[in-house]
Amino acid sequence: MSLEEVYRRNLEHRAHRSGWLRAAVLGVNDGLVSNASLMLGFVAAQTSTATVITAGLAGIAAGALSMAVGEYVSVSSQTDIENADREIEEAHLALDPEGELLELAKIYEDRGIPRDLALQVARALHDHNALEAHLRDELGQHDLTKARPMQAAFASAAAFTLGGLIPLLGVFIPTIINQAVSIIAITVLGLALAGVIGAKISGTNPIPPTIRIMVGGSLAMAVTAGIGALVHISGL
Repeated sequence: MSLEEVYRRNLEHRAHRSGWLRAAVLGVNDGLVSNASLMLGFVAAQTSTATVITAGLAGIAAGALSMAVGEYVSVSSQTDIENADREIEEAHLALDPEGELLELAKIYEDRGIPRDLALQVARALHDHNALEAHLRDELGQHDLTKARPMQAAFASAAAFTLGGLIPLLGVFIPTIINQAVSIIAITVLGLALAGVIGAKISGTNPIPPTIRIMVGGSLAMAVTAGIGALVHISGL
């Protein structure tokens, strides 16, 4: 790839998408795989179509709520850590502003800036907003990648619901062989689409993530279908 092509592809940075994108990709993938696997387990156990549909709807509701709560709690913990670090840094700046100035200058010096210039830059940033400079350059806290619990929770729940509805459609699609084939086919198609869209949004090559998501999802479906078949055979 030429430098010009790289430049064109990266005109817009993707860092600000990292929070909701991670939650959305995880939600779609989880919705597709878990709901398809759940439904295939019931199909393999040779239950009625009504039971399979009920299991699919229940799986969507339970999964979406679980994903939302899980993401909210997880990201909130990250927010708590960020806030605690902010308070610690505020205390350090209040107790030893000169020492913090030298610490910031050392960070810039370690990155290749000459000592005198590093100190000059650090002093200018301290005069502008010392806390912001330390949070950004010492602790790596950026506004673009800041933890946002509600955003992550909503993205996860919505994405899981969308992903979970795709295998449910397989129940209503006529198939030459059986219901399981319809569910598997539409789920694999959904996994491939999720991989391509996720890669497109993040600006990466779509082939590796698409292969990963398809292989992992297919394996999960195979294992769950096998368990359902064993349940039917055993008569449980």
